[in-house]
Amino acid sequence: MAALNPADTPWAAREGFAALIEALGPADTRVVGGAVRDTLLGLPVADLDLATRHRPEEVVRRLEAAGIRAVPTGIAHGTVTAVLPGGPVEVTTLRRDVSTDGRHATVAFSGDWYEDAARRDFTMNALYADPVTGELFDYFGGLDDLADRRVRFIGDPLRRIAEDHLRILRFFRFLARFGDAADAEGLAACTARARDLMALSRERIADELLKLLIARDAVPVTALMVERGIFAPVLPEVTADGAIRLADLAATEADAGISPHAIRRLAALIPTDPAVATEIGARLRLSNAQRKRLESAVLPPEDDARALAYRIGHDQAIDRLLLAGRSIEPIRDWTPPRFPLSGGVLVARGLRKGPLVAATLKGIEDRWIAEGFPGEARLTALTAEAVDQALSEESSRSA
Repeated sequence: MAALNPADTPWAAREGFAALIEALGPADTRVVGGAVRDTLLGLPVADLDLATRHRPEEVVRRLEAAGIRAVPTGIAHGTVTAVLPGGPVEVTTLRRDVSTDGRHATVAFSGDWYEDAARRDFTMNALYADPVTGELFDYFGGLDDLADRRVRFIGDPLRRIAEDHLRILRFFRFLARFGDAADAEGLAACTARARDLMALSRERIADELLKLLIARDAVPVTALMVERGIFAPVLPEVTADGAIRLADLAATEADAGISPHAIRRLAALIPTDPAVATEIGARLRLSNAQRKRLESAVLPPEDDARALAYRIGHDQAIDRLLLAGRSIEPIRDWTPPRFPLSGGVLVARGLRKGPLVAATLKGIEDRWIAEGFPGEARLTALTAEAVDQALSEESSRSA
């Protein structure tokens, strides 16, 4: 088989990695999955996973004997995290599926590399590499698929989807990130089984969707998903109009030199209705910060970009401007100032504490914003004018 040059593999230089492999034994351990795939594609490797013949209890014993901290993060399913100075590495015992229900799998430990590869989703994710020599192990044609940028299920796509319904969304996410064309058999299976997504937790759906929306080819893949009815069971609000808005947003982001943001792109996909955004945020169980940003993004921007950024924050202002197809230049490198006036200043000038101070302060701030955030001299003049008017009105009411 082909091999990677060990000197070029991103894991070889990780601090503590050599000691980890020595503890586990290179003959019984291989780098697997995304780390191998991304290395072959010349992409940065984020997560490093190892597959091993050792049972999880033996993995823990070996790591502790070598002075490596072992965390039993998923020991029931065979996963132990080795905490290295160069970052955590997940070590998982070879497995085979005993039973699946579309959401969870019951596994048995195995000593067979082929069995472990056969339970994975796509051929490009079932690639293994010797941690020392770089020799590659490919049981299902993953190297050819990777070269052709083809996302292909291992075995029968309908069966793989029945095992784990999330693979429908993973198929499209991987297509958006790595693929050039959809595998016909896989696409047909995802289309036929789209309603299976209803059985998944909304958190899992949201996690995959948000990753997909910032992938390289999110725009054409999202349009394909709309065309094939993939969103309909769980996000019926996403229509062809949303796919068009997403395409427009992506073009605007590119023109502005702004990196895509998943929540901003989700806002493009859904109707421009805050009530709908609130409902979708709750349905997908987004975090409070994500929900707030989504609800804000679907609203139209104010005419004054800097006033908008001051009132709602820089990032949320960028969202609204880009979604409206407007320039972000007025706020690209601009930091909204802090309003330098407090209610105590107005009290010192003779206003009574209470609603009058709050109302007067708000009026001054509104004029300061409208005039483009002028400096101290102009703010002092605005303050004097507002205080005189407030005192005069208060005196008239008292007379």
